[in-house]
Amino acid sequence: MPRIKSGIFIMPFHPPEKPIAQTYDEDMELVIRADELGFDEFWIGEHHTMAYENMPMPELFISAAMRETENIRMGPAPVCIQLHHPVHVATRLAMLDHLCKGRLNLCFGLGGVATDLEILGIPRDDAPMMVGEAVRMVMELWASEGPVNIEGKYWNISMEENVDDAVGLGYVHKPYQKPHPPIAMPITSMNSGTAKAAGRMGFQPFAHSLIANNVVANIWETYATAADEVGNEADRSEFKIARAVFLADSKKEAQKLARTNSVAGGFQYICDLMDRSGRDRGMFKRDPNTPDSEVDVDYWMREHIIAGDPDYALERILQMTEETGKFGTLVMMGYDWDDKDAWVNSLELFANELMPKVNVAFAD
Repeated sequence: MPRIKSGIFIMPFHPPEKPIAQTYDEDMELVIRADELGFDEFWIGEHHTMAYENMPMPELFISAAMRETENIRMGPAPVCIQLHHPVHVATRLAMLDHLCKGRLNLCFGLGGVATDLEILGIPRDDAPMMVGEAVRMVMELWASEGPVNIEGKYWNISMEENVDDAVGLGYVHKPYQKPHPPIAMPITSMNSGTAKAAGRMGFQPFAHSLIANNVVANIWETYATAADEVGNEADRSEFKIARAVFLADSKKEAQKLARTNSVAGGFQYICDLMDRSGRDRGMFKRDPNTPDSEVDVDYWMREHIIAGDPDYALERILQMTEETGKFGTLVMMGYDWDDKDAWVNSLELFANELMPKVNVAFAD
């Protein structure tokens, strides 16, 4: 199997009381350090109406960060594609790929933030179907060489009457990478329709950090079955798994810090969102029958958060792999730098010690 790649995914998580400009500076410093340390990928979430997750247009951040880095690939995770007109998605991402000189990764998925949907007037029940239609239309636009006429339930795209090839009027912008950048889809549940769609379309499966290992295992099975049904190869080297990883020089120190810093704080924030919206904490659960009251910091530390020294983290990752099977990219979740020295140390331990150990273990 090829080398296991390393990545970082920021939602991002930042306390609303911290100045927004400062949070963007810290995120920029993070991606620059990740590039220097040899990380392969960096992903940024898209949220339009959240004070805590304050990145409404990750493409702007990516275009700035590309000028400050040399090798790392970057991408929005995901482009909340039903929130945008497909033409806007296709043209702006094509342009961004040219600005990135081919270092752009993409992730297409569902933006489920209630206030994002409300402010744009998008019915929640329509959102999944809108994602499928929008993805189809973007792919058709990128494949088009002539006049455009694409019909759908939510959008109709037509550019025929005023096309004039002699002056280049009616040109459909295409990405720098051919036929397009690598595309992943974020997956968060058992027997996921998104996993099936990714398998059918040949996109990469991207397992979320908030789900248990048995759900991650089911994601691969669902994806691979769907891929096989249409003759696509399900390649485990394309499987991305995101996990909350916090490292320190000792297991005791790492676990003490992770219980009180922005790692546990991020999990508590997501649970609070679920509680206040009337949803249960089912996304986190290995067993759906687990009471919400037991989905607490002790549960997160057992099931979701890998906190320790590099040797302990390796042990946890190998245990995870026994259940999930092998994968191609380990994506480390990024959190607010509430203790910059501790976070930089964790980043360096991940790149310099943990990932080499993971690749030695996987080579056996």
